[in-house]
Amino acid sequence: MILGLISDTHGLLRPSALRAMSGADLIIHAGDVGEPKILEVLKEIAPVVAVRGNVDTAEWADALPATAVANGGPTKIYVLHDVKELNLKLVPPRTAIVVSGHSHKPGQVERNNILYVNPGSAGPRRFNLPITVARLNLDKKPWSVEFIDVSKP
Repeated sequence: MILGLISDTHGLLRPSALRAMSGADLIIHAGDVGEPKILEVLKEIAPVVAVRGNVDTAEWADALPATAVANGGPTKIYVLHDVKELNLKLVPPRTAIVVSGHSHKPGQVERNNILYVNPGSAGPRRFNLPITVARLNLDKKPWSVEFIDVSKP
């Protein structure tokens, strides 16, 4: 099972980000979507699990939860926008992956047998941070997150 991980689109869905999501079995959007059309387009590729970010304040975003739990086959994935707001007491047992956004900084770290992933920002460039999305193949262990630069058309 291939996860497509995207965050912080801020209303901009680049063709290169769409190409990077191609072939995913599940897409996780970790908030700051910006426009509902982005989720509609992503749903044409694969099922989407999305959470609300701090810029998602319009009425359409009321339907997005602050957190979500996705299942990547037998793998449980907890999704929220800002990892600094993570309350471990609310994370379901046997969660193996936490996906977040907000910082616009791509990265991965493993703590207490949980893989924490931030795919970075796929939207407008902020400061000198890269413009990235990520893919994760759940069938290959140990898991390795592939970060993809989507700054080029």
